[in-house]
Amino acid sequence: MKISLITASYNSAKTLEETIKSVIAQEYTSLEYIIIDGESTDNSLEIIKKYEHYITKWVSEKDRGIYDAFNKGLAMASGEIVGFLNSDDMFAQTDILKKIAGIFENESIEGVYGDLDYIDFENQHKIVRKWKAGEYKHGAFFYGWMPPHPTLYLRKSCYQNYGNFDTSFVSASDYELMLRMIHHHRINLAYLNEVLIKMRTGGISNKSVYNRLRANKEDRRAWTVNRLKMPFYTPWLKPLRKILQFF
Repeated sequence: MKISLITASYNSAKTLEETIKSVIAQEYTSLEYIIIDGESTDNSLEIIKKYEHYITKWVSEKDRGIYDAFNKGLAMASGEIVGFLNSDDMFAQTDILKKIAGIFENESIEGVYGDLDYIDFENQHKIVRKWKAGEYKHGAFFYGWMPPHPTLYLRKSCYQNYGNFDTSFVSASDYELMLRMIHHHRINLAYLNEVLIKMRTGGISNKSVYNRLRANKEDRRAWTVNRLKMPFYTPWLKPLRKILQFF
């Protein structure tokens, strides 16, 4: 069973090498690694070329943001399973993909997700926040639940059946896609109860109050475009869940 792993990168030279090394260290060998670079102006391309032997496909060209890059990667992916590893993230252990592939041996499973640790940008051993996703039950999205997108692996057929990332969103296309796949279409999910990804702090939706407000607005639109009614309390519970991850 081939896994296609996609990394979107733009001027990520400070962290990209660690991300690539994290992929190379994976014990699972039936892996297609794709890097979509947004025409970086730092030395990201030098790093990509340094590890070109381990990268199945890569391209460097202008794009319309990270979700456009994700869609480009999806178009290039030939694996039965697809996952994303951001250019400032890394796998928590060397056996993560092997465990994910093992769960997908059950042909009824359409998606697998797990937990995520936010780490200090400079010190990967310093955990800043822990995202414990827990088992999914239908209706959890009403209460602000969502899986950490970097831990989510889906069968490619999910994208073929239900669509790719909506590039009209600035920072919530991953939320909209998961709402669409998991809540609306009710794909069959499995939870891997361990930390799969270490993610550096500094996500786009949390960098300022303005970005947080914009993210809340986009969250509401995610429900609207899927013709779903968002409960009045959901916009409050979603950020509250993030606050609780610090404790």
